[in-house]
Amino acid sequence: MAGHFEATPGGGASVALDDVEVAILRSLAVQLLELIGPGAEPAEGEDPLAALFAEGPSEPPSDPALARLFPEAYGDEDKELREASAEFRRFTENDLRTRKREDALAVVRSLDALAPVPDDGAVLSLAADECRHWLGSLNDLRLTIGTRLEVSDEDEGQDGSLYRLPDSDPRKPMVMAYLWLGALQETLIETLMPD
Repeated sequence: MAGHFEATPGGGASVALDDVEVAILRSLAVQLLELIGPGAEPAEGEDPLAALFAEGPSEPPSDPALARLFPEAYGDEDKELREASAEFRRFTENDLRTRKREDALAVVRSLDALAPVPDDGAVLSLAADECRHWLGSLNDLRLTIGTRLEVSDEDEGQDGSLYRLPDSDPRKPMVMAYLWLGALQETLIETLMPD
């Protein structure tokens, strides 16, 4: 099971992780939470139902990684599309941020709940509903890291430049994390596919 997810009874998945892998995953998920930002909590005395209908931002984020996580719905080719995108964003971004935050928090919590095995790391076992959170968070982490690294489709192919970076390249650790997260994501998806 080392290095990839395997299916478990009941529609879940499990993966063996060493201490370094657990620390990397947890650190990346916490950084993602910091990037997404805190949720909007209802003010004291405010109706929690009113918070559900609160309007979000209408402008796309200026940070390229956030813009990748919260893309324009219709593009920005003309004024009508920009207006439609702004309207869509205003009513959906808060919910999308909440979901992405919940996914990353689920990753942190499941990693924090691991019982370490001396000298062997631990086995992370996810229930079916936890797999959805992990898939969402793995995808968000890859999008964020890929944006920061300015990864293109050509870079990702088997003959792409990501696989040929010299060890002296300062991007190498993040590229390795990006590729590893992709492998985890791919094997998690495979475990969830019906036979």
